[in-house]
Amino acid sequence: MRFIGLDLAWAAHNPTGAAVLDERGEVLDTALLGGDEDVLAYVAAQAGQGAAIIGVDAPLTVPNLTGRRPAEAELGRVFARFQAGAHPANRRHLEEADGTIRGERLVEGLAALGFVHDPHLEVGAQVRRVLEVYPHPAMVSLFGLGRTLKYKNKSQGRPALEAGWAALRSHLLALEAARPPLRGVAGLMPPTLDGLRGRGLKNLEDQVDAVVCAYVALYAWTWGAARTEVFGSLEEGYILTPTLPERWREG
Repeated sequence: MRFIGLDLAWAAHNPTGAAVLDERGEVLDTALLGGDEDVLAYVAAQAGQGAAIIGVDAPLTVPNLTGRRPAEAELGRVFARFQAGAHPANRRHLEEADGTIRGERLVEGLAALGFVHDPHLEVGAQVRRVLEVYPHPAMVSLFGLGRTLKYKNKSQGRPALEAGWAALRSHLLALEAARPPLRGVAGLMPPTLDGLRGRGLKNLEDQVDAVVCAYVALYAWTWGAARTEVFGSLEEGYILTPTLPERWREG
């Protein structure tokens, strides 16, 4: 069983972060990918013919021309107080010159590889699925945060950026004791950002975000609807995330 995370760039000319976990939560690989063909080739190589779940940080279904999807509104009602709401997704904003949206193209390409687009997972099912995830609310739920970690906001100044990075690293390392565990993060994330700036820093952030996406897929496979929520719908667009403990549905 493989869990693949994609921090999908909305435009194909920008790098896409990728990561692969096994069912024990071990980080098997991380990468930076290019265009659609590169992403599909990576998935094919990493998943082979076996069971795999792909968590993608990008809108995968966007039927609305303007405004936002119901998914963003629903998620915001739960997570906006943690500064973890989602940006509005609509076709006017996301469409490329040919009228397509990259996330929707990816779903079509993955369908040819046998991946079904459906966020409703049965615990432990041996399936090939692709689903839309979002790291910020996932981190709030997984780490018990009062607000999102500021590990990307360059405008806040270097000391705050370093502090955000250190907090993220600490929280991800702590998941080694969680269910499911996450193992191997220390080898990817340096303790400090010394010497990392510009594109080098962005590339590292993208790969770490991809690890989170892969972990969300593993978490959803482990817990199903008991500890995850699907905001929105497959038809109108959705976001799957680990949910807050007070919203868990045990039993």
